[in-house]
Order: sequence, then structure tokens, then C-alpha cells
Amino acid sequence: MKKFEQAYLELEKIVNSLEEGNLDLEEALEKYERGMELLKVCQSKIKGAEQKIKKVQLEEFKEEE
Repeated sequence: MKKFEQAYLELEKIVNSLEEGNLDLEEALEKYERGMELLKVCQSKIKGAEQKIKKVQLEEFKEEE
């Protein structure tokens, strides 16, 4: 699986190319599908990071008690 930064950069390029509107329908659909895959990767990475942060915060809270 890609690193978040790699996936995000690729997704950003795809969004830019779709916004330009210079792609034919087939290319646009392929880029859209790839973009959705990358979006899922990014969301998964962010969710994992959030869970790690919550775990660390919970452990710190328990240590303070």
C-alpha cells in the first residue's frame, strides 16, 4: 500500500487533470476510478493515524491518574 503522501500527490494530479477537462470520456473514467481508489487509501491512512493518536492520548490519561 502506498504512503499517504504518495497517494495524496497522485490524487491531486488526477483531480487537476479532471478539472482541466481535456480528457476524453474513457480517460476521465479511468482517472476517476483511480482517484476513488486513492481517496480510500488516504482515508484509511488518516483513520489509522487518528486511532493511534487516540490510543496514545488514552495511555497518557491513564498514566496521569
